[in-house]
Amino acid sequence: MIGILGSTGRIGKLLIQEALNNNIAISALYVRENASVDSKATNDMNVFLQESRVVIDFSSPSLTHELLTHAMLSPKPLVIGTTGLDDSTLDLIHKASLKMPILYSTNMSEGIAILNKVVSMLSEKLSDYDIEIFEIHHRYKKDSPSGTALTLAESAANARGLGKNNFITNRNKVRDKNDIGISSLRGGDIAGRHTVGFYQDGEFLELTHNANSRAIFAKGALRAAQWLVNQENGLYSMQDIFEI
Repeated sequence: MIGILGSTGRIGKLLIQEALNNNIAISALYVRENASVDSKATNDMNVFLQESRVVIDFSSPSLTHELLTHAMLSPKPLVIGTTGLDDSTLDLIHKASLKMPILYSTNMSEGIAILNKVVSMLSEKLSDYDIEIFEIHHRYKKDSPSGTALTLAESAANARGLGKNNFITNRNKVRDKNDIGISSLRGGDIAGRHTVGFYQDGEFLELTHNANSRAIFAKGALRAAQWLVNQENGLYSMQDIFEI
């Protein structure tokens, strides 16, 4: 049923384990090399799509782009959790969603889905508060800021009618009123910690989500895949699953 793109990565391995633990069928694994190590493994994207009823993608930006290009000719429900995507790949996601259901999320946890909703609400209600986002991840994470931090910033910006030009990732000046600051730290084996702060003279409010294990992302992605196969063509997020 489920095809996994990025099956040899950290999340990919967890996806396989979580699927086995919950009797969820894996029909195909895409690997760039050593396709013979598993009967379900292939390095042919067309074969991979043919064998998959729904695809979960935790790979790399270039491989996600390749997946979308092939899926345009062989549409399948796609759950995309790869971060660090460029504008051309994001545009391709929107185009592909006209032909197939796609759930794209930079974070597959329920807690982050709820946090995005709360951040949107507070950004509108606390319109005079400064917004700063702080994220910490393990030493091996390649992209910075994290995709989750950028999504949280987008939730805040959209609520205030602002854009990505208001994001500040390298502060070297006094803050402007509409700045949304994003700070990153990398070290150790931290699965993920995101804090969104609202700061005003005399008081401040901070909301923090801690991911204690990467397994929550695998569990969320599997839940998303099972939900997505019953949806019509379109672009979805984790908030749609939880109806928030």
